[in-house]
Amino acid sequence: MSGDGKLLRSWGDASRPTINGQAGIQLAELFERIVCEQPQVRTICDLGCGSGFLASRLAARSFSVTGVDASDVLLASAAKHHASDKVTFVRGVIGELPPIALAGTFDVVVSSDVIEHLLQPAQLIRDAHRLLRPGGRLVVGTPYHGYLKNVAISILGRWDSHHHVHFDGGHIKYFSVRTLGAMLAREKFEVERMHYLGRAPGLWKNMIAVAKRRE
Repeated sequence: MSGDGKLLRSWGDASRPTINGQAGIQLAELFERIVCEQPQVRTICDLGCGSGFLASRLAARSFSVTGVDASDVLLASAAKHHASDKVTFVRGVIGELPPIALAGTFDVVVSSDVIEHLLQPAQLIRDAHRLLRPGGRLVVGTPYHGYLKNVAISILGRWDSHHHVHFDGGHIKYFSVRTLGAMLAREKFEVERMHYLGRAPGLWKNMIAVAKRRE
């Protein structure tokens, strides 16, 4: 994440295996399935890996995984609970990543529920482009927003609770399929497929784009 360094380093609750409980587990399962469907995957970078839950699931599939996060709290939890010979955790801030030995050679970059927290969300996509080998895939997930869901939130009077303004951090960007696709295209990615999770069609909770690095 970009922003206040002290907040970033102390962000997160190390006692929770995922950020969103059972919903987070279901989301990680979907990411895992999507990654396993991609061709010729050996190396993966998890941008915004948090407590390392998704990275550890991918490592258990025998992929070589590098997890990157800005939070010292979450990285310590990841190293404590998910360390293995298949996964490495390093500190890095989106848009200011340190040199990574495998930059330019990752087969897949994953990022789950990170881009909506960034003041400059395109930086995450640019970092992914730099980390990926030519033809590699970015698998990026974020909460879904669309016309029907937004109308439903309005009718139910849930916008105040949906935006959660009374604590530090949280979502500051709200993507639709169109806006996420346009940002990916602008940063030299081609969207190959969209996946959705939760609720009914048009009211989904999450969406995940699979996008191929064009050049």
